[in-house]
Amino acid sequence: MFSDPERAAVMVMLLEDDQAASLLAQLDPQELRLLGEKMVALGEIGPVAIADAITGFVERTERLGLITHDRVGQVRDLMTRAVGEVKADSLMQRIAPEVQTSSLELTRWLTPQVLVPLVRGEHPQAIAVLLVQLDADVAAAVLHAMPDEVQPQVVQRIATLGPVAAEAIAMLEDMLARRITECHGQAALTMGGPREAAEIINASARTVEKRVMPEIAKQDKALAKAIENEMFKFEHLFVLDDKSMGSLLREVDSDTLIAALKGSPPENRECFFRAMSSRAADGVRDEIAARGRMKMAEVIEAQKAIVTAARRLAAEGVIVFGAGDDDYV
Repeated sequence: MFSDPERAAVMVMLLEDDQAASLLAQLDPQELRLLGEKMVALGEIGPVAIADAITGFVERTERLGLITHDRVGQVRDLMTRAVGEVKADSLMQRIAPEVQTSSLELTRWLTPQVLVPLVRGEHPQAIAVLLVQLDADVAAAVLHAMPDEVQPQVVQRIATLGPVAAEAIAMLEDMLARRITECHGQAALTMGGPREAAEIINASARTVEKRVMPEIAKQDKALAKAIENEMFKFEHLFVLDDKSMGSLLREVDSDTLIAALKGSPPENRECFFRAMSSRAADGVRDEIAARGRMKMAEVIEAQKAIVTAARRLAAEGVIVFGAGDDDYV
């Protein structure tokens, strides 16, 4: 009856607020956004539907139902408990955009082609504050359109933003409102970080990475390392095409691969299996099924070994992450 995200949304709505907030605090922004959207869209849930979605909660669901009254308010309260008032407000602007109106919110719905003229010539700090609030692929396209000398400045500021005063946000709102008009007729924020910087670089062309990372390393080696660590994680391998994945698998021994995939959900293993022959893939599946319980530390170690191999191959140009190389000769 329900999809997996809808089942998760029902479960969260059934938890006590403190328990739900603790759970939500463990999710990343994309997961929070997806879950929040499902929670808002649930509508009225009767006991029978809840029992079907979460069989382990049958006894409790016979006594409870989820009503639609102030569902947006309920979700906002849970998000606030999980990640704080300002971050929750930013999430709710995406989850329930119909109740939000601001120039900053409008930019989240604009294409890179429309956004670039709005920020061209602005201070790198203002551009950084804006980019961390956009989807990574949109932010990457905007960053790529900035002058070469501006790109490292913007990425460095994204990775070190920290607290941003309400006055700065108000100034950004005013600037965007002015630019939107020209082009087309609240508390401190803690935003950005190495992860956000890495996501934007991952989605950019390889020339952006080659240009930006050495400049940041010259100024702050620790920051460059932190960004680099976020740029290469096991889950980033899931987007490799079959050819690149095949090149990677040739560098990984069977035991390491089995251990790494043992700790991954079945759906995340398919990108590895697609790059193998049917016989080899079936063999790995059988080995995973036959492998007994493993310590998570062993799984993580195996995944790190594969990531290390991927990082080396990427440096050698054998495999490509992100938008690829836009240099031609």
